[in-house]
Amino acid sequence: MIDINKVYFGYSGRADLYDGIDVSLPQGSVYGLLGRNGSGKTTLLYLIAGLLRPRSGRITFMGNDTLRREPLTLGNMFIIPEELSLPKCSFRKYVKRYAAFYPRFSEEMLRAALDEFNMPVDVSLSELSMGNRKKAYVCFALATNVSLLLMDEPTNGLDIPSKAQFRRAVARIMSDDRSVIISTHQVRDIDTLLDHLLIIDSGRMLLNASTAEVCSHLAFEECGAGESMPGALYEELSAHGKKVIVPNADGRETQLDLETLFNAVVSGKVKIEKEADDEEEAKN
Repeated sequence: MIDINKVYFGYSGRADLYDGIDVSLPQGSVYGLLGRNGSGKTTLLYLIAGLLRPRSGRITFMGNDTLRREPLTLGNMFIIPEELSLPKCSFRKYVKRYAAFYPRFSEEMLRAALDEFNMPVDVSLSELSMGNRKKAYVCFALATNVSLLLMDEPTNGLDIPSKAQFRRAVARIMSDDRSVIISTHQVRDIDTLLDHLLIIDSGRMLLNASTAEVCSHLAFEECGAGESMPGALYEELSAHGKKVIVPNADGRETQLDLETLFNAVVSGKVKIEKEADDEEEAKN
């Protein structure tokens, strides 16, 4: 469980980025953290990891304050930054050197991830392309077997086949006691992985809802460019006409369109109002 409790944060010389953000994230889900450039996605990941210090407020992971960076906490979370800086050594030596910091590190998971990406273990990290360095690091991250994985733009630098491999590798390691938070602009790379959506803008949490919750409230449709759809909450032009979001009054099953949803939420035209009973249940 991640609890972000009334966190205020701002960089020196700038207006506060987070002004009392307050959210709880249960274990066992793949969270998609979406937002425009400068909205605070990477900052939030670094705050959760304890790499940045909030001006006030508190962030806990499984009851422990992440800012204290205690060994028990650090050994149970792992962050993949957008830009990697790896030592000039073999991948095998890297694993031997750093696996000891993660008590649940799994050689079996490492082999499975390497096999998924068609990556050898006997390879020099300094000789790898950017995409292959990213794959090697992702393999190590998955093998740490931690309860919390934080990923910042993990599919940047991956080619099309590797993005599919990435989705399969992450899906394979998921369980009820693990959570993954993926911050990305490349929503089509991860849309089938996500259980839960977090949309932030200017440091504000605009959406915090499961994908099932979104689809129970909203239907995603298409119509001709010159047509209109009764009751539309949001519409935007597409290559084939219009993409439209309407209330899902009759429980239809439609394909979740993350890009359209994001634009609609950031524009303020679509909100997911939680039922009072759901909010009460979350508090208990």
